[in-house]
Amino acid sequence: MTQTPPTDLARRARTLLDLHTAPDILTLANVWDVVSAQVVAATGARALATASHSIASTFGYPDGENIPLELHLDMVRRIVQAVDLPVSMDFEAGYGNPGETTRRAIEIGVVGGNLEDQMRPLDEAVTAVEAVMAAGREAGIEFVLNARTDALVRADPEAPRSRVIDEAIRRGRAFLDAGAPVVFVPRLVARDEIQAVVEALGPRKLTVISVPGASLPARELQDLGVARVSTGPFTQRVALTALQDAAAALLAGGTLPEGTRPLN
Repeated sequence: MTQTPPTDLARRARTLLDLHTAPDILTLANVWDVVSAQVVAATGARALATASHSIASTFGYPDGENIPLELHLDMVRRIVQAVDLPVSMDFEAGYGNPGETTRRAIEIGVVGGNLEDQMRPLDEAVTAVEAVMAAGREAGIEFVLNARTDALVRADPEAPRSRVIDEAIRRGRAFLDAGAPVVFVPRLVARDEIQAVVEALGPRKLTVISVPGASLPARELQDLGVARVSTGPFTQRVALTALQDAAAALLAGGTLPEGTRPLN
């Protein structure tokens, strides 16, 4: 039996969906714990997304569903409760049961999520997308699934690039047909390839990740029709780079950086 969700949950879900279809690109600096969520929220962010890689690293686990789901969900719950923004959770490939994992995520206040296809047979990947969307409907919310295809991540280096892009498009179209509102194609950074995928999927249907030193600026991605750009584990790496650099300078006889702010 479908439960009527709290009004606030439905509102956050609708807000997150609207942010993906708005003319302005949705830019998400991924977070991994409460303080990172609070710091990003304070910049005027309109929504938050967690990074599974970063949360796993926080607890000493390698990426790839090695962190126990209970521990992962507990951290995401803490993030959701710490901010007054829609939160999307990266639940990787769904921990063996995408529908149930989505239901559990919704129970802690999550209103969107990333789901990896890991290049499974397309019918299996589509079934997983359908399970996630069904869980959202059962909860009575418009769950914002960012359906990820690993067509570029797992591509044969010797494969013609055009064939790799065509496969990303094929899978992306299938996920959209299955109800996902947007499709995530990591490692898609070249302007012409982004343009080709947007033309094939439609405007405000594509999400990409910002890669340091390789990606286009968010404003240019917006002009190309991209719906969303996120940062994955790179925001945590920015923080860790600053920490390591500061520690090295201190140990070399210096001081901590001038201008360090009391953000916690």
